[in-house]
Amino acid sequence: MLSLVLIALTAAPAAAAAPAARPVPAAAPAARPAEDAKAFTIRLNEDLKRLWVRSSTAEWVKATYITDDTERNAASANEDVMAYLSGAIKESMKFKGQKMDPDTERMLYLLRVSQALPAPSDPTKRAELAKLAARLEGMYGKGKWCGANYVPGKDEKEDKKRCKDLIGLSAVLAKSGKYEEQLEAWEGWHTISKEMRGPYERLVTYDMSPADFEKETDRLWNQVKPLYDDLHCYVRSTLAAKYPGKVDPKGPIPAHLLGNMWAQEWSNVYPLVEPYKGQSSLDVTSNLKKNKYDEIKLVKLGESFFTSLGMKPLPETFWSRSQFKKPQDRDVVCHASAWDVTFSNDLRIKMCIKVDEEDLITVHHELGHNYYFMNYYTLPVLFQQGANDGFHEAIGDALTLSITPEYLKKLGLLAAVPNNDKGLVNLQMKDALEKIAFLPFGRMIDQWRWDIFSGKTKPQEYNSHWWELRKKYQGIAPASPRGEEFFDPGAKYHIPANVPYMRYFLARILQFQFHRALCKAAGHTGPLHTCSIYGNQPAGEKLRAMLAMGASKPWPDALFAMTGERQMDATAILDYFQPLQTWLKEKNKGQACGW
Repeated sequence: MLSLVLIALTAAPAAAAAPAARPVPAAAPAARPAEDAKAFTIRLNEDLKRLWVRSSTAEWVKATYITDDTERNAASANEDVMAYLSGAIKESMKFKGQKMDPDTERMLYLLRVSQALPAPSDPTKRAELAKLAARLEGMYGKGKWCGANYVPGKDEKEDKKRCKDLIGLSAVLAKSGKYEEQLEAWEGWHTISKEMRGPYERLVTYDMSPADFEKETDRLWNQVKPLYDDLHCYVRSTLAAKYPGKVDPKGPIPAHLLGNMWAQEWSNVYPLVEPYKGQSSLDVTSNLKKNKYDEIKLVKLGESFFTSLGMKPLPETFWSRSQFKKPQDRDVVCHASAWDVTFSNDLRIKMCIKVDEEDLITVHHELGHNYYFMNYYTLPVLFQQGANDGFHEAIGDALTLSITPEYLKKLGLLAAVPNNDKGLVNLQMKDALEKIAFLPFGRMIDQWRWDIFSGKTKPQEYNSHWWELRKKYQGIAPASPRGEEFFDPGAKYHIPANVPYMRYFLARILQFQFHRALCKAAGHTGPLHTCSIYGNQPAGEKLRAMLAMGASKPWPDALFAMTGERQMDATAILDYFQPLQTWLKEKNKGQACGW
């Protein structure tokens, strides 16, 4: 996940309460010449950098030390940013229609689309909005489940033993394999969001701009939907055999049986659905432990991938300022994120790292954000973001496609490389359970949000609409009956934190398009799934050229710089997974696919 300007609450991570920025006139004066627009953007970048640095500092403190005080501090900083942006957006409108240089025009456009939550002009309402947003994220970060019959406060040691946070409950879903235990863990986590319903309903009254990507995402989704349908059909038939009478072989899959709290990625059911038992071991986690990897060594491994492409090492401050482990003495937001707190190469990651394959991939993903920051931090602050919502997320993901079995074997993390068709299908199944299974989830999150903020979905329909969309896109059903007394959307971080989610869907599309282009630059000529750009300097040069652009150009220009194409294209996914899709279609013959 990215924590950066124009992404979250106020177009920037929140910061400590700041001295007042330069005042912005409430009523814009008469239109001025084009050179005044340039002067305005110079002042704008100076003011925003100062406000966003203070705001991101407070947001970092809040995320790594959750208390009422740090939530209040972050809310105050967010309020300052909201006030400034609201005034600046109004003032910028006077320049519309005037001739100006491309950079100035681009900055004014980015300013106008910068707020995920447009701030009210009323100071009282603006303060409430900031507090609501900070409170919702804090409620998520502090969430724990202690059992149905739990009475708090009797014994502090027993409390700590019984009460499980998201990490502990997710481990049950990933490893238990017992229907009732998985059901209790799933239901337990979904209790933490019930109290969010009221604050979220209030948050919605402040309105949200409609997304521009809806038609484009439908086009991309329809390109890859047949592959998802094939995967769903095969996984469902296997689960129906394991849990007879519990899984409808013609219906949606119960959400708690896919090894992930949100059924967004299905990697943890791989041992159950493995196509060919007894082929080469793909157990990277065991080999990480055998090789005595700890949190720092895992991150160093990720860094070495980027330096192999000709990029600089991470700054020394990265190692002293990042959160790699979950502290034992306080609540933190463990959801992985990457930061440039001062917009000046102050790089950090915030994780509660587990030494396993999942977090090996996550580390590479988060460092992808950091290296994007590193390559554009000298630009004006309004240009310090990805070319569109999907680009930032796609960079690290694209590089994880180069973590091939050959690469892992070199590192001593795989005993052998799958060298036959059976081994290849196993490997692609494992990848598809993470990458393909995610696509409809990535598509539906913001659909739910758009429907809520547009007023299409009423407060009394929040939960039912959530499950309608999950069934429509994912073919997933709730683990147990869910009425409107629940607020299951709030059990997913990005809803209470108000982080737009479409970028993750676009990133899963773009990563394969990027990978195909980088492999071409690297001179790779074989099947796409066999390519790794590790150590390839020409591929690194092409990557750096795109990263350095930030948001200074429209995203089709950035896409063209990387790929030579100006339209997002999902066909690279089908190229990559062609061996698996052929196998799935054969395996699913005679099955009643769909739901």
